[in-house]
Amino acid sequence: MRRAAISVLLLAAGFAAGYLAREGKLPVWPGRRQEAAARKGYHCPMHPQVRSDRPGDCPICGMKLVPDEEPQQAPKQSGRILYYRDPQRPDYRSERPGFNPETGNELEPVYEAEPAGLVMAAPEKLRLLGVATVEAGPRLLGEPLRVTGRVAADERRIVRVETRLEGWLEEVRADFTGHQVRAGETLATIYSPELVATQKEYLLARKARKELEGATAAGARNAAEEMIRAARLRLEGHFALPPALIEQIERTGEPLRAVPVQAPSDGYVLERKAYAGQMVRPGMELYVLADLSRVWVLASVPEAELGAVRAGSRARITAAFAPRWAREARVVQLQPQADPESRTLDVRLELDNADRTLRPGLFVEVEFARPRRARVAVPEEALIDRGFEQVVYVQRSEGIFVPRRVRAGERAGGWAEILEGLEAGERVAASGVFLLDSESRMRSGAQ
Repeated sequence: MRRAAISVLLLAAGFAAGYLAREGKLPVWPGRRQEAAARKGYHCPMHPQVRSDRPGDCPICGMKLVPDEEPQQAPKQSGRILYYRDPQRPDYRSERPGFNPETGNELEPVYEAEPAGLVMAAPEKLRLLGVATVEAGPRLLGEPLRVTGRVAADERRIVRVETRLEGWLEEVRADFTGHQVRAGETLATIYSPELVATQKEYLLARKARKELEGATAAGARNAAEEMIRAARLRLEGHFALPPALIEQIERTGEPLRAVPVQAPSDGYVLERKAYAGQMVRPGMELYVLADLSRVWVLASVPEAELGAVRAGSRARITAAFAPRWAREARVVQLQPQADPESRTLDVRLELDNADRTLRPGLFVEVEFARPRRARVAVPEEALIDRGFEQVVYVQRSEGIFVPRRVRAGERAGGWAEILEGLEAGERVAASGVFLLDSESRMRSGAQ
């Protein structure tokens, strides 16, 4: 009897020990406890390989070390659900969640395949990296386009004064650059031995015709007339002597020693190459004159803004050196070639300048008006333009971003219009976008 009681007690003790071993916590050996404690400490969020057992700064980037945390669960899978299936019998599918009546298993969702370049990260890490989002939505765009323009002389109003004579400059009256002249004003005088000789021939031919008026010899009078016509033709056609000077020669009966070089139109002397005593030859350029009563403005428009400008567009011209001055102008031409370095295209505007306020070489501000209307837009920082494509990073859920191709339109005030690829209400990354892009391209294997 005693032996049976001892057996029962031993059996009860065994059951109790097994129960405690199953329900209680197992003791931790001192070595393991020390090893677990050693793994806890601080690390750099940008350089995880930098670790420390106390707070401090990262020796590489200078950021504050952050305490180690328990591993966080990866963000839950999200996206468009295609169907539901039995995890044990994948051939069983349903369009709605529920249970498989044959096995009693709860159905699990099957999501659409993740797009290439998807970026997944813990929200806390994204905040440390400076990634912030903004909601794409209607924004009132259409602010005026303001660009810089430079004043240039109207090329159709530039005149080059040349001479047809060979000789020497005796007097130079327009003797400095910037001199304002009027049409018909004498710029300089030229002494030309050849011209003097031709004048004398002309006077002798006239004298011979007068003496031969009563001659009876056949052809004598006609010969005198031919000499007069030939000499006058040289004066008018070859030497371009004005009719008024020829009449003066006929009236006085004396050749002109020096003939004037006259301004063909009103304007300013842009270039002067005439100096007293200088020898000149036919075709030599003496002056360059420009009429500034009407000028051009060449406005440099960025490549991305060219859609707002076309031939016939109106613009408002203002100048910093004349705060109260403003003038309306019209675009008459878009230049055929852009500047490959600045990626701008010059557009030419014409405007009246009767008061001579604008001078070639000055810079002005050109403002093009644009219609204001509400459009889906995102900050320009959210748009990555790779030349062949434009991409934004759409937030699918907390901690998940997906690259999406879009087509951008007008840009103004730091915002970019999205014509295709994005709907109002979707959230996109607005800062830290290049970090997401580099991570996305690395994951997708893009170069």
